[in-house]
Amino acid sequence: MKTLFALLLLSPIASLGQSPFDGSWTIDSNTTQLPQKPAEYLLAKGLFRWANTEIKADGIDQKVPETGYWDTISVRVLDDHTVEIISKKAGKIMFTEVDTVSPDGTTLTQVVKDTTEAQAVTIETHSKRVAPGPAGSHVFSGSWRAYKISRSENGSIIKYRCTADGFSAETPLGERFDARFDGKDYPLEDNPSHTMVSVKLLSPSTVEQTNKRGGKIVGVLRLTVAPDGKTIQATYENKEANTTTVSEMRKQP
Repeated sequence: MKTLFALLLLSPIASLGQSPFDGSWTIDSNTTQLPQKPAEYLLAKGLFRWANTEIKADGIDQKVPETGYWDTISVRVLDDHTVEIISKKAGKIMFTEVDTVSPDGTTLTQVVKDTTEAQAVTIETHSKRVAPGPAGSHVFSGSWRAYKISRSENGSIIKYRCTADGFSAETPLGERFDARFDGKDYPLEDNPSHTMVSVKLLSPSTVEQTNKRGGKIVGVLRLTVAPDGKTIQATYENKEANTTTVSEMRKQP
């Protein structure tokens, strides 16, 4: 009996009685390691091009390949250093982005207002120029590598709960899921892109979350609680962009 009791104490199921995941966590933007892959833009001759998309930069909503978050995008040049990009879905504004290049043309500040949630979330990204755009193009053109990101407080908090059977997450803005460790997909509620989530318990302190849209894997998030239980390392693989972002989350008192 003593041997059996000792084995039970060491098993993942027993240790999950008080999971190190349980509680509220805040993303520490100062620790975020952003992807090294640069973003490329071209704004010239009244056209804006990025990735595999090209639209007119005339401030008018234009149809683009539909994603879970938008089906039209408008681009407007505000001045010789500033560009505004608005993404909509079914006529509703989802994201408003203002991109500003520094006077010397070496840094880019992108401020995004995310209105997909119950409250607006602001995300600010700073990038350094990797390469200039072609002669005659807007100064926004070229390649940029992000080095710093920050989020408004309401978009930085998440609550986790882990049991022997499953894993759940919830944000103050309403997004949430409650998934079992059974390999099945569960809905991410209050999410406009209709994302589905499946979870795996890799160890008592590590959970892997796989996100799908339309049956296709779009991202894999691995969460690992530190031995002291005070931080989580969150590694997110964006399968659509083929990039990886690493962040640290701190447990709230």
